[in-house]
Amino acid sequence: MGSGNLEKDQYLLEKRFIELSRNAYQRDFITYSDFLNLNELNIFQSLRPEFSYLKMESFGGYELAERQIAVFRPEAPVFYADYPICCLKITPLNVKFAESLNHRDYLGAILNLGLERTCLGDILVEDDAAYLFCLERMTDFIRENLTRIRHTSVYVEQVEAEDFHYEPKYKEVGGTVASVRLDKLLALAFNASRSSLTGLIEGGKVFVNGKLVTSNGYEPKEGDLVSVRGMGRFRFQGTGGQSKKGREYVTLWRYI
Repeated sequence: MGSGNLEKDQYLLEKRFIELSRNAYQRDFITYSDFLNLNELNIFQSLRPEFSYLKMESFGGYELAERQIAVFRPEAPVFYADYPICCLKITPLNVKFAESLNHRDYLGAILNLGLERTCLGDILVEDDAAYLFCLERMTDFIRENLTRIRHTSVYVEQVEAEDFHYEPKYKEVGGTVASVRLDKLLALAFNASRSSLTGLIEGGKVFVNGKLVTSNGYEPKEGDLVSVRGMGRFRFQGTGGQSKKGREYVTLWRYI
């Protein structure tokens, strides 16, 4: 996609945010966007100073959600955000004959129903089931029409928020770095050379706590969540002293 198209998409997205914010402020009710990806969420965050007369937040159905909706809320404390997001559990009708399905299988089958990606949040894949977050208005359609993924017949049921419990799986990664820079932590997290990853940072594919970072020398803080489009996420757990050669011991949690 050319830079002209990207600029047009950003302009249209910013225009949509302005429309949602005005409706929230002038009509005194909460407004919501569709699901946003990391780039779009970064644009949303960058506009916060312009919408200081509103409370702005984002949510994707659970704490670590990557895809989230933007929420514009009037300042009055009586406004409670009842997010228009549903969680659907997708399970095979017969586990014995079910295929091993991955994220791409689930997403492909759902998009083949004719749905836009903006209607869909994260898909969490477990051993014999998957959890899909979607806009509330799409719930019935998905439940009625998603009956097969690849060659596996499936059943879709809604899960209430209070019944959804998710413990993210992660692999602890430890090592030493010359300094706590973003490019060095990426190399450790993804077991790759620093030179092969600098293009990801400069290319706008790396986000720290949802904000775009394009400097290789950026120094993450303890607890920061680093997301790399197309590769995954990790949390920087902090440092633990120095080696004899003066290198920093660091610990990361790479989410699986």
